[in-house]
Amino acid sequence: MTDSPPDAPAPRAARGTRIRPVPAVTRAIAILRLLAQSGEPLSAKQIAQALEIVPSTALHILRALVSEDVVNVDSAKRYRPGPGMLALARGMLEHSSFRTVVQPALDQLSRTWQVTSIGVETPNLDHMVVLALARSPLPFSLHVDVGSRFPGLISATGRLVAAYSAEPWEAIAQRFRQLRWQHPVDIDSWRKELDTVRRQGYSEDRGDYIGGVTIVAVPILDLSGRLTHTIVCAGVSHTMDGAQADALIADMQAAATDVARQLLR
Repeated sequence: MTDSPPDAPAPRAARGTRIRPVPAVTRAIAILRLLAQSGEPLSAKQIAQALEIVPSTALHILRALVSEDVVNVDSAKRYRPGPGMLALARGMLEHSSFRTVVQPALDQLSRTWQVTSIGVETPNLDHMVVLALARSPLPFSLHVDVGSRFPGLISATGRLVAAYSAEPWEAIAQRFRQLRWQHPVDIDSWRKELDTVRRQGYSEDRGDYIGGVTIVAVPILDLSGRLTHTIVCAGVSHTMDGAQADALIADMQAAATDVARQLLR
């Protein structure tokens, strides 16, 4: 988990505004994230142990979440995400201007280049969120869906997040060391890539995160030059080399430019 413990000092928001901690809310969100990431239902005891919450507190929060329909409980007293979670996510996605704008571009990239195309939001160093998706027409699949969350510095998008980040290197390095790659990347080599990534305006992950899969990402920036989203394309590595890769990247960059322009209207 990347959540701060409930008793951690209050974080500071932008412009120095102090955020007053609300432990019940923090713990409820931590429980929802744990259940969303778990591949199976969990008991109250498992949840309390995983999040280091007092068992009675965990049970009270779970009962409240069940009453709000965002968590379901079965006859064995095990908990899983409830239909209310889907309703919340659907409402957010339906009102996402980014998803509306980027989806046609993703569909076109997937049809033209036979790749899986993804629209990603990059809110911070800790995580990224998939907001839109167009799957490859080829028999190639990634374990990704709309709403999926990934560590903020992983793979090609992670390189962009680091390259455009204003955070100190120590904060980036700390999170990098927590990443899991199929073929681990040396932090010094990875750091050297970042200047190149920013200069060329795209990043590549050639089998580091997932063996045999090349992942390319291009940035979408706001008016201040801050990275807000990325367009990502993924495919089998041997089909994404040489001139074909260059042409794909050019199309991705053109799509990112068009999406950014529409978002800024």
